[in-house]
Amino acid sequence: MISLPLRTWFIGLSRRTKAAILISADVFFTLFALWSAFSLRWGVWYIPKGNEWYLFAVAPVIAVPIFIRLGLYRAIIRYIEVRALWTIIQATTLYALIFAFILYESGIRVIPRIVSPLNWLLIMLLVSSSRFFVRWWFADVYFRPSDDSYDNINYNKKNVVIYGAGSAGVQLASALVHGGEFKTVAFIDDNPLLHKQKINGIRIYPLDSLSYLMERYKMANVLLAMPSASRARIGEIIGLLEPYAVHVLSMPSLSDIAQGRVTFDALQEVDIADLLGRDSVAPVISLLQANVTDKVVMVTGAGGSIGSELCRQIIQLHPRTLVLFELNEFALYEIEKELTQQLSKIESTEAIAILPVLGSVTNSTRVEKVCKTFQVQTIYHAAAYKHVPMVEKNPAEAVWNNILGTLRTAQSAINAGVETFVLISTDKAVRPTNTMGATKRFAELILQALSVNANDKQQTRFTMVRFGNVLGSSGSVVPLFREQIARGGPVTVTDKRIIRYFMTIPEASQLVIQAGAMGQGGDVFVLDMGDPIRIIDLARRMIHLSGLQIKDDSHPDGDIEIQFTGLRAGEKLYEELLIGDNVSKTSHPRIMRAEESMIVWAELEKMLTDLEQAAQNDDFEQIRVILQQAVSGFVPQCEIGDLLWQQRTAIH
Repeated sequence: MISLPLRTWFIGLSRRTKAAILISADVFFTLFALWSAFSLRWGVWYIPKGNEWYLFAVAPVIAVPIFIRLGLYRAIIRYIEVRALWTIIQATTLYALIFAFILYESGIRVIPRIVSPLNWLLIMLLVSSSRFFVRWWFADVYFRPSDDSYDNINYNKKNVVIYGAGSAGVQLASALVHGGEFKTVAFIDDNPLLHKQKINGIRIYPLDSLSYLMERYKMANVLLAMPSASRARIGEIIGLLEPYAVHVLSMPSLSDIAQGRVTFDALQEVDIADLLGRDSVAPVISLLQANVTDKVVMVTGAGGSIGSELCRQIIQLHPRTLVLFELNEFALYEIEKELTQQLSKIESTEAIAILPVLGSVTNSTRVEKVCKTFQVQTIYHAAAYKHVPMVEKNPAEAVWNNILGTLRTAQSAINAGVETFVLISTDKAVRPTNTMGATKRFAELILQALSVNANDKQQTRFTMVRFGNVLGSSGSVVPLFREQIARGGPVTVTDKRIIRYFMTIPEASQLVIQAGAMGQGGDVFVLDMGDPIRIIDLARRMIHLSGLQIKDDSHPDGDIEIQFTGLRAGEKLYEELLIGDNVSKTSHPRIMRAEESMIVWAELEKMLTDLEQAAQNDDFEQIRVILQQAVSGFVPQCEIGDLLWQQRTAIH
């Protein structure tokens, strides 16, 4: 620790001053190597005589320009890597060859041939060892910036274990040496041939040694260094780590690193998508491009969780124009700003126009005018109220937005000659127990009826895509659990038995675009969501992967308690994707076509008239009656939850 002030002083010097010190050191090394080469050859303390001194004057004059030209003074020594050794070998070899030529052409008394190889070997050893000694010397110096000095030095690094002793793990360990947060104490790897081996002094252990490492090093963090591993493999590893009370962080994916979105050592919380243990299926490019590439595309609800991801995917497919239709001003501003930044990174021969439009899907005049003005060819209708308890408290607004908004947007699309209309639907539309699900199924019925009722003049093809929960969307349990864990709990789960289908937002959006291209008119597509997940298991895994212990009867001293709050208004224990059993495969392994019952337009039109009248009058009982008549299997799970209706009932 005595040399610490010296190190802090040296790091604080300017680059020019540091370069001057290095050059001075190399001048000394050049002279010392040449003197040592002569001394070793003659076996005596060599003293130059006569014009031999001129060789010592020439040596640094040759060496320093070569070292400058090959970049030996541009590298930051404390961050130098082994690959820099090759540059040093090149520089010293070139110097030694030139100097050898001068040496033997100098006309000085006979000089032994062995002097030149010795000179080369010694200068290479001195220059390289000096660099790596300095790198080692500064390896444990980390600064917390202060106003005037480097007095505050951070040695409070957390011990961590890196899972994965491959090239990514080695690079991550090297990067952490220069950081101020983590210190790598061990590697864990599944390859038994690597066990007990060392990489840069760090030992490799099997997974069953994790408990020992936790106790010995007092560590509670595991870093996953497997950026190219499949999601299934990551899910398997997370499952193995779950029994241990460790906080699991992961490296970003190779694609994110390659695209410059994040740096190599930008550690992040484990992606909850990895808990699904399911890899995405490669998209069918022709389906992705069919309704988007070089077309005018509009996304309603463009600022929402699903709508915004659809926009991100669409931009990558090079539409001619992307119209962002959104009611929320701030959400529209945010997505336009993000897409504009994204657009600047996309290489495209033709400019893509991004048009932010404020408006409501219930305003048919506005929607139709936008479609006609910009000659919209494809609409992805994501605008909807989707939060089940919130919709239960405001059923009339859900009718206006989810049902009448879909009707008016669809009719506007027909009037404007839009080619394709894709409705983003939900698994809650299947035998719904809540108003949200019933309104979404009613929206599906509208598009089915419009497709069957179409005349020869109608150009618009209607398609519906139905899927379950998406990770990270607004109202999803994942951000709620993260927030609850961050503040110390409790984590709230409605019921021990509740299960849900999950899919990542990017995968769901990509499948929506592909399914929309398959539709012939009135098709209902359902996405393969994989196996359902018990919400209680998801909560437990998120707590464990945060390095915390569940507080229960078995562990009364645990960190976070899981509380069961009971099913919310309109909530189901199990979600379904199909009303009936009529389902057929498509050309895509994750997309299926459902054959669902429908209502003819003449009958549905009368229901819509009555429903609109009931919504205008806040006649919530009539709204429920009409929804039950139209939506097969709609069995409300609770009383009418509208706050106005409850207040009026209480007064009377």
